[in-house]
Amino acid sequence: MDYSKILRPDVVALKPSGIRKFFDIAETMKDVISLGVGEPDFPTPWQIKNAAIRSLGDNKTRYTANRGLEKLREEICAYVSRKYGVSYDAKTDTLVTVGGSEAIDAAIRTVVGEGDEVIIPQPSYVCYEPITQLAGGVPVIVETKAENEFKLTPEELVAVITPRTKALVLPYPCNPTGAIMNRRDLEAIADVLRERDILVISDEIYSELPFGDEKHVSIASVDGMKDRTVMVNGFSKTFSMTGWRLGFALGPKEIISQMNKIHQYAIMCAPTTSQYAAIEALRCCDDAVAQMREEYDIRRRMIVSGFNEIGLSCREPKGAFYAFPCIKSSGMSSEEFCEKLLYSKKVALVPGPAFGRGGEGFVRASYCYSTDHILEALKRIGEFMNEIKG
Repeated sequence: MDYSKILRPDVVALKPSGIRKFFDIAETMKDVISLGVGEPDFPTPWQIKNAAIRSLGDNKTRYTANRGLEKLREEICAYVSRKYGVSYDAKTDTLVTVGGSEAIDAAIRTVVGEGDEVIIPQPSYVCYEPITQLAGGVPVIVETKAENEFKLTPEELVAVITPRTKALVLPYPCNPTGAIMNRRDLEAIADVLRERDILVISDEIYSELPFGDEKHVSIASVDGMKDRTVMVNGFSKTFSMTGWRLGFALGPKEIISQMNKIHQYAIMCAPTTSQYAAIEALRCCDDAVAQMREEYDIRRRMIVSGFNEIGLSCREPKGAFYAFPCIKSSGMSSEEFCEKLLYSKKVALVPGPAFGRGGEGFVRASYCYSTDHILEALKRIGEFMNEIKG
């Protein structure tokens, strides 16, 4: 069979995720220390697991409503109101999805058609651009700057808006840079958008991981923006529930109802057991989340200090759980640096360009690992830098 005659050319043209390349190599090697995976190393809190076990014992194993369990949607709305000061209707404004990624996909497919433009700040998570392309849209990339702490500025936004602009992806706190946008930053973006018919898809999956005195602010809480925003969030990062595959979207009922149609036909409903577990997570796990955040903060300060001592300039990430050190002093490209480091010292990092062209000269290092793991990785990276300097 000639598969070239049946495969979609735009799917064939998609590049595989740049994050996976070095993991695939590392899996063939022994004694590799990885700082590559963006997955919490903490176990899912026991009260969450117990809620899942109870639901199974009670034979709660059937499909739920397409939008998700009503009780879960109510808890999501209560949580978002309590944490971020935005009120939503559980019946009309809420959709439970298979991870945050499905919510992003459904939001983009709901509003983006052939030739429509989606503004995507980069460096940022890898899914936004290919999802836009698969919807027939045109990704419009804004390369955020290290000197602006990788924040999207209103000037950068205004410069790329055209009559074809349908949506803006706002990926903060940001993977891979650790950048956040505070209320003043978001108000400046809102000033650009209020009089335009542009939907904000706000990916807030790291909303519970800002550090220091910083608190997460959703753009939906800024005056005039709730009705222009689809807020995407989930349970993977906050509650260490990556394998449970559960997320949610909140937004105007006119948008959510259309997203639900895509969800109905593609998914049916999110995993039932995960939904019962998530109810418990939202109700009872603030203390567990705070403990994980404190440990991440210790690791964050350790890894930033370590990179700077090695001679790889690393700004302080304000959110998520990634450092984004600059490797330009090595004289190598990001890809070359990561490849040589992996083969010579068995340390796996992710090249910055995996997250967009603006990531060249940087690498992503996750600190979702024990302090011993991080210290050993830093030791090996330090040895690598000393060797290449001669």
